[in-house]
Amino acid sequence: MGSDAPAETATLTNFINNAAVAAGTAAETLAVVSPHDAQTIAWVPLSTEAEVDAAVAAAKAAFPAWSALTLKARAAYLLALYNVLQAHRTELATLIVREHGKTQTEAMGDVLKGLETLEYAVGAPVVARGSVEIVSGGVQCQDERVALGVAAGIVPFNFPLMVPFWTIPIALAMGNTYVLKPSEKVPLTMSRVAELAADVLPPGVLNIVHGDRRAAQALVRHKDVQALAFVGTSDVARAIHLEGSSLGKRVLALGGAKNHLVALPDCDIEMTAQDIVNSFTGCAGQRCMAASVLLVVGDQSALLDRVVEKAQALQPGADGAHAMGPVIDGAAIARIEEAIEHAASVDGAQLLLDGRASAAFCERRRDTSGFWIGPTVMVQRAPSDAAMHFEIFGPVLSVLRCDTVDQALAIENANDYGNAACVYTASGAAAEYCARRFQAAMVGVNIGVPVPREPFSFGGINRSRFGAGDITGDAGVEFFSYRRKITTKWTTPKDASWMS
Repeated sequence: MGSDAPAETATLTNFINNAAVAAGTAAETLAVVSPHDAQTIAWVPLSTEAEVDAAVAAAKAAFPAWSALTLKARAAYLLALYNVLQAHRTELATLIVREHGKTQTEAMGDVLKGLETLEYAVGAPVVARGSVEIVSGGVQCQDERVALGVAAGIVPFNFPLMVPFWTIPIALAMGNTYVLKPSEKVPLTMSRVAELAADVLPPGVLNIVHGDRRAAQALVRHKDVQALAFVGTSDVARAIHLEGSSLGKRVLALGGAKNHLVALPDCDIEMTAQDIVNSFTGCAGQRCMAASVLLVVGDQSALLDRVVEKAQALQPGADGAHAMGPVIDGAAIARIEEAIEHAASVDGAQLLLDGRASAAFCERRRDTSGFWIGPTVMVQRAPSDAAMHFEIFGPVLSVLRCDTVDQALAIENANDYGNAACVYTASGAAAEYCARRFQAAMVGVNIGVPVPREPFSFGGINRSRFGAGDITGDAGVEFFSYRRKITTKWTTPKDASWMS
């Protein structure tokens, strides 16, 4: 870390009032490193409290005019933003590949899922319209959505565009202005989005301030931030929720996950095996909806064989149907390798596939110095094994054999998190039985990554979410606004008619 960046790589700026604003001389810089080859591709400023103040002040100044617009007028701005981002979607996906390590298909999916939420927000005049009703003789009630003020978002590295866009479009549609702190590990994508947004949004409506924990803390504590959305680890989510709420802010903080898949004996082996592999290796396992635990009911050696074969066929890279990208950095490699080693040497897990020993991934790491590690499948000995309980956040699948579906459900129910769960079966009755008994807020039937689509909202329970409500869809509308209820009664003047 230092204050001077080499000439061959750019130092990013904050983006305030639709203009690039360099961080002050007191701000340090941090290298942005590509996971593909560990090369520095940019430098990101670690903004101070003064830079955070400037971004919030810009958003606060823009709020009166922006919130005074009708829903229809704000939707028109968002439609223009949608069109601009659609036109640059390939450029944005390329940035995601470069700074995050996703495959090209995954990166484009990141962009398009973000735009999906923007599409929903464009419909604000319909989805957030108020209602009017005559509730008794001469008395009318109506309600309308009212913006909160300045909203702020603090987001992780794993989806450089989609996760920021879980909140930005709906927050803006409701009339709030916004300050985003992107992850310092992947700041390039949202920096480019801010540049593109400057052509269509009024100044101060969307602001970007870069930084690390100190900038995030300044946003949490800022007196002019009214609403705060956070996505990250559970411990940090809980701390931010507690502190922000104690300061009178509306806070929704999403945490980690430990998602369980349950495979019943009647599942379609080929489809199930492919979906399991897609779930635990997609985005190199770095997503809060990734499969982490597979509970197989009965003897399903044929299913496990196919899971291993399909995972083993993955190759390091950014192109092709069988490509899997790197993880984000060296610390992630160390965490994943430590988890595998502990499972094997301490808990006695059987390694059906050891990603540490994958010839293709080892060769790619050796040749590029990038953060490559292959997929791992390991059969645990007991529900108490360490890997069954903490979020590894990498391409690692823990398998546990169960005698009955109720045993599998009991294991799933006992985990501390509550993001996602899935059952693989050909039986509607079995699917219904499991879906109604999972302790997870997003449930899949033969879908290992059961992400809801708008208007349905995204969010977990237990240690996967701190705060009320969800973060997208109709729940996002609720979070970023409050309902103003107006009750009206008029008395007709005496001796007057309708012609008076």
